[in-house]
Amino acid sequence: MNKPTYQAASIVAPTVEKHFASHIAEAVAAGETELAPEPDAKTIEAIIDTAFWASFRPEEGRFPKISLAYLSPEHTKAPLLFERPLPLTRTVLTKLAPAVERPEIHLGVWYIDNELQVWGATRSVPSFCFVLEDIEPGLLVIKHRRMDGLGKYANVVVLKGEHVKVIDQQGTSLPDCPDLLRSLLAFTNTAGDDKHPSLNVLVQLAASMRAHGHGGALLVVPGGTEYWRSSIAQPILYATSPSFSTLANLMNQEVAEENERQWESAVRRNIDTIAGLTAVDGATIITDQYEVLAFGAKIRRPTGSLPVEKWVITEPIKGNEPRVVQPTEHGGTRHLSAAQFVFDQRNALALVASQDGRFTIFAWSPCEDMVHAHRVDVLLM
Repeated sequence: MNKPTYQAASIVAPTVEKHFASHIAEAVAAGETELAPEPDAKTIEAIIDTAFWASFRPEEGRFPKISLAYLSPEHTKAPLLFERPLPLTRTVLTKLAPAVERPEIHLGVWYIDNELQVWGATRSVPSFCFVLEDIEPGLLVIKHRRMDGLGKYANVVVLKGEHVKVIDQQGTSLPDCPDLLRSLLAFTNTAGDDKHPSLNVLVQLAASMRAHGHGGALLVVPGGTEYWRSSIAQPILYATSPSFSTLANLMNQEVAEENERQWESAVRRNIDTIAGLTAVDGATIITDQYEVLAFGAKIRRPTGSLPVEKWVITEPIKGNEPRVVQPTEHGGTRHLSAAQFVFDQRNALALVASQDGRFTIFAWSPCEDMVHAHRVDVLLM
């Protein structure tokens, strides 16, 4: 391989090395055994550099979209093996990219004869496996499979040209406000609920909303309440009666290990169904137990309520500083109506996807006494 020339790769590699070493060590201490190998900084830098430059090389008029996983064939199940491994080069990645464009297919990269080589492809990777995904030219995401393998992979770092964003997964970039932290970390943390601790439904809903590309709004209101209706224009054209509770029922199930794949497939289908409703003009409304109450709903300001005039915005990356913005500085009509809804319904969340891929969670911050907008695009790529 050529000597790495992408400067951001050398800058971020030590940080990524520490991240994986820490998580794998914690998993080992907890008794986990089926874990991925630890990548060192030199390996991380080489993989990032090669993928970065390959991302700018179109093949038959299309830029490559590649996912690379650092593991040996022995670390995976039912791998597709090449008769002769191929060197990890920009040319090889560009040529192989069309074969691995679909989600959850990775090219396997490992040291063979003391060189990083592409040995084949796989759909199965162990927990905390280093995965590098090329999203678009110059945009790379480092991620790993979560423990137990349910749900979306956890993002670690996003690289866009010379810009490096290290994900703050512990919420240290957020204000010290317990009520706000409970709302936002329920979304940004990897944890799910008591029955299914590895699956965060809101994260999966957000990722699916972002994927359909139409933009949309999802309002999450407390179950068993009706006050939210004061912020919605009546009548609601697409209200459900009774509420659509298939996902809620699935999330309340105790699932035997032998039925886990079937259950997860059903959950994903229902998440995609609900996320699809958000493509309809207006907002989709669900309870905090994932029951669908309506979609295509129009948000309005209740009688006597003041208009929202500002909000504080943060991003879950290390070193982020909160800043207060005016409505005209962040988003359009959809963002403003979502912020107004949370301003009036302070025990609710509003998730807003833009057509350009931006994604924002709106929550009320009692400590700051204003709406808090948390930009989470970096978690969903």
